[in-house]
Amino acid sequence: MRITSPVRTLEGRSGFGSRFVETSIARRARLHAGHADATFPGMKVIGLAGRAGSGKSAVGRALAQRPGVAFVDLDRVAWSTYQIGAPTYWRLVSCFGRGILRPDGAVDRLRLAEAAFGSARSREELDAIVHPAVIGWLRDLILEEEARGTGVLLVEGALLGSSPHVDRSLFTTILWLEASDRARRERLEACGRGGHAVREFAEPDCGAVRRVSAEGTPQDVADRIARLIDTL
Repeated sequence: MRITSPVRTLEGRSGFGSRFVETSIARRARLHAGHADATFPGMKVIGLAGRAGSGKSAVGRALAQRPGVAFVDLDRVAWSTYQIGAPTYWRLVSCFGRGILRPDGAVDRLRLAEAAFGSARSREELDAIVHPAVIGWLRDLILEEEARGTGVLLVEGALLGSSPHVDRSLFTTILWLEASDRARRERLEACGRGGHAVREFAEPDCGAVRRVSAEGTPQDVADRIARLIDTL
């Protein structure tokens, strides 16, 4: 199944020191084999992780305005992996039952969330089904964007720093955006998602992420992250 890419890519190869690097068959094989040196010197792959309201999407969209930068939201990719008939679709139905389906047979995301978030075990089962499919899709995207000459690929994923199913060798670094509870709540309430502010969330593996302050306006945070990316 081919998933339509939700990446926003702007043309141009200036900014963040981007340069074109040809993707070789050997590099492709290493990437899909999951080797530790899978990331490529010609493109920086930056994970954006953090709790709801930390500003991941706003920062990613702001930075994607810059030449040579692409942005992808893995939540949207995850939704695409369980289209009707896909392997992930059938695994979800097998695990959580047909009660997660709409009358037309498609997965109802609200029903899936109710079924999966009821316990830690069911959440782990959901992650074990969906996350590997998403990471497989991301491997292909990295190859495509590198061949296109993208300088920086920003990857938003709340659980990039904590999920055991994430291949962190794909990333130059994963940034954990930290904002106060008050700032997160205000941001979420402004977009009608206030209830998300109190959701339980797994803390990241300290060795897997770099913590970055997400206080201030989205542009403030974007500029802060851009300066950090320049140093990598």
